[in-house]
Amino acid sequence: MKNLVILMGFVPWIVFTLVSQQFGPNRVAWAAVIAVALTLFSVVTNARKHGPKILNLGTLVLFGAIAVAGFVGGPDVDAWLYRWGVPLVGVVLGIYVLATVPVLPFTAEYARQGVPRQYWGSPTFVKINRVLSTAWGVAILAMGLLSVAVAALGGKTGQADDNQFLDLLLNWILPIAIVWFMVKFTVSYPDRVRGHAQGEPADTRTSA
Repeated sequence: MKNLVILMGFVPWIVFTLVSQQFGPNRVAWAAVIAVALTLFSVVTNARKHGPKILNLGTLVLFGAIAVAGFVGGPDVDAWLYRWGVPLVGVVLGIYVLATVPVLPFTAEYARQGVPRQYWGSPTFVKINRVLSTAWGVAILAMGLLSVAVAALGGKTGQADDNQFLDLLLNWILPIAIVWFMVKFTVSYPDRVRGHAQGEPADTRTSA
């Protein structure tokens, strides 16, 4: 996918995580509102050319629910969303991405922006996007589980230094490494598949 535009679909999720972690329990609902606003902006600006994507729909539903729960619920709900809701967002996103692979791999919607319609059903196009979407789903799920582990273990160490190390390792170092690997994989995997598809039309080379 040219310029890895796939990463733009995750911007609302990244912003939600950063804002909620930065401003604490009372701001999780507002972080969700920001994520919804960013998603709606993306949908509106791309409506004429590409329309809403399956990732957009999942984003709107999840963050809309978090925003409502945060504004309607009391302090206990805010505290739960801050400790568990924020980490679980990655888990939910990973599961959602994996669940949509058999129906419509989310990477295919981005790939279609540069591929003629007649090639969307080609075996190479389908294979590339199913594998890429599955790989991204597993990677996101793994990052979500790492974040949940921080929430589960953070209060049990009893030392601030241990908590800071866990947060640095599990919320930053390992996720950055995972994203770096996925970016490299997203770039290299389509070329490997196309190299084995000698009879595939050349236009499918834009599929990822």
